[in-house]
Parts: sequence; structure tokens; C-alpha cells
Amino acid sequence: MLAVRTVSAKSLEYVETDKPEPGIDEVLVQVEHVTLCGTDLHIWEDDYTSELPLVQGHEIAGTVVALGPQAAGVEVGQRVAIDPLISCGECRACRRGRANVCPNLVVLGCYCDGGFTEYLSVSAKRLHPLPADLPTELAPVAEPAAISLEAVTRGRADESDTVLVLGAGPIGLLATLALSDLGATVITADTVPDRLSMATDMGSDGTLLIDPNAEFPTTELERLIGAAAPDGPDLVIEATGVPASLENALRAVAPAGRVVQVGISAHPTSFPLNIVPFKEIDLLGSRNSQGLMPEALALIDRHTDQVRRLITHRFDITDLDAAFATMSDRSQRVGKILIDLPRRNA
Repeated sequence: MLAVRTVSAKSLEYVETDKPEPGIDEVLVQVEHVTLCGTDLHIWEDDYTSELPLVQGHEIAGTVVALGPQAAGVEVGQRVAIDPLISCGECRACRRGRANVCPNLVVLGCYCDGGFTEYLSVSAKRLHPLPADLPTELAPVAEPAAISLEAVTRGRADESDTVLVLGAGPIGLLATLALSDLGATVITADTVPDRLSMATDMGSDGTLLIDPNAEFPTTELERLIGAAAPDGPDLVIEATGVPASLENALRAVAPAGRVVQVGISAHPTSFPLNIVPFKEIDLLGSRNSQGLMPEALALIDRHTDQVRRLITHRFDITDLDAAFATMSDRSQRVGKILIDLPRRNA
């Protein structure tokens, strides 16, 4: 079978290797589609904690082609999305149902070989059958959608809330879609106008173009939220990972509001410490998802047209170099990039 390894910074190796056999409780999946995210780009650039060489790809969908002797819950021929998170099941976080923050977490395509291969053997517990009418090519988006749903869930969002989403990258856009689906009023903000047009496609009730050099919150934000939230949004989801954006979130949120930090960065931030107790803000982190892949697939199934518009580029697996180059090109309008693995004879 074909597999593609990232062997060093911006260097891929296309190899023919043996097709795996499923283990006792594993399933063999013929991979059909993978989508790229920012983490993939960092790994390709060798700017991540992953060890190379590595078969990347963690947003994965395909078809079950073989079962291990004790694999349960799926059948040969089923189309599935793969949850790439593998937790230890024994640590404090796992015992409390928070396996998404397991300190021993392994992620397919990030810390062990993943989906840039024709066949992948994976635990049956990691597979989620697709809704009957959902195109397989959209199913890899369930993984980032589950991350967005985790942020929405952590923020305790409901239909009565006015929510500000800071950042209109894929996680912010999918959070916008999930909040709109929930019935909340959503304002999506970004520094890039093209991204805001995508937010409108995802159901945002209003968009805000942020000037990074201006004071925040702005009078334009106050106009957008209007009488519904005169003291500020009930919930802010910070989805950029830009340090100053967290301070913006804390300044903008209403007293007794909630701020969810889902954007990731290793850079330090600073803000007046008294803002958190004076407004009694719930400041929450959000990472991965707590088993929300089925809900993510259902969300995509309800909004296939919007999710399809989120995919701005499509490449064959043999053009993976070009896909990464496109993703790294800041002059291009990039949403999600879809990678196809055409079927060959088994």
C-alpha cells in the first residue's frame, strides 16, 4: 500500500509498504479522505513536538474492509470517521471522564502514524459510523467540529446567549456553525475580511473586522450586540491563540460571563488580574473533545452545504507537497484542505 511520511522539515517520502492486519479488537479501514489543520502544517515544517519520520493525518474518514476477531460495533462496508485520540484510561483525567486532557494522550497522525496511507488499522472504539446521507468526503471535518463543539459545551452555550467568537479560522467557523445551530446569537470577529464572509456562510448573525491596533471592545461590537446584550456578550470563545485576543475576550465579556480559550499558543499573555474577579468571569480552557464525534457528524449532516463551502482546496494524496505549500501561503484564502486517497485494487 502507499503511505506518505514526513521525514524532515517540508520533506515528504512516498513509500510502498505492507498493508496492516487488524489486531484482536481492531478494524482495518481503507482511508478515502483526510483534511488538513494547522497542526499538520507545523508538523510538516518540523515546528511541533512530533518526532519525524511520521505518517501524518488525523482528520480521517474511510470504509471498514476487515475486522479483528473481537472487534465490535462496526461492520465491513460501513463508512466511518476516526477519532484520533488514544488515552491511557488510567490517569486522573481519564478516570473522571476527561480523557481529552489525558497527560499520556497519543494522537494518530501527530504522535504515531496516521491517515496519509491507503489502509489504517485502528481500535474499533475509535470509529464512528457516518449518517446515511453524509458524503464521506465531508466526514473528516467531524474531528475539528468536535473540537469546536467541546468549546461550545465548555461555555455552557444555549439559545438565549449572545456569543462572540474571536477568530474565523476553521475552529472558530465551526464553533459559529454549532452556535447558530443551537439558536444562539453569534458575532464572529477576525482581522481578515475574507474569513468574515465565510463566517456569514456558517450562520453568523453579524461579523466584526478587528483592527489589531484599536481599543477593544469597539463601538461597532456594541452596535452589533445591541439591546440583546448591552453589557457585553454572555460568552466569548477565543479561537485564535493570539495572546492579546484573550485580553480582548476578558474586556468584552459581560459581568458574570464565560470565556473559553480554545486557541493554542505557547506565547505568554498579560492582562489586569482584577478583571477576572471584579466581573466574576468563568475562564475555561478547552482541548480536543470529550467523545463528541457523533454530535459533530450529526451537525455536519444537518449543514452539509455550509461545511462543503468550508473546503476551499482539494488535492490527491500524490500532490501532498502542493497542499502543504498552499496551506503555508498566507496570500491565499484557505479554509479546509481536502486530501483524496483514490481507491486502488487491494
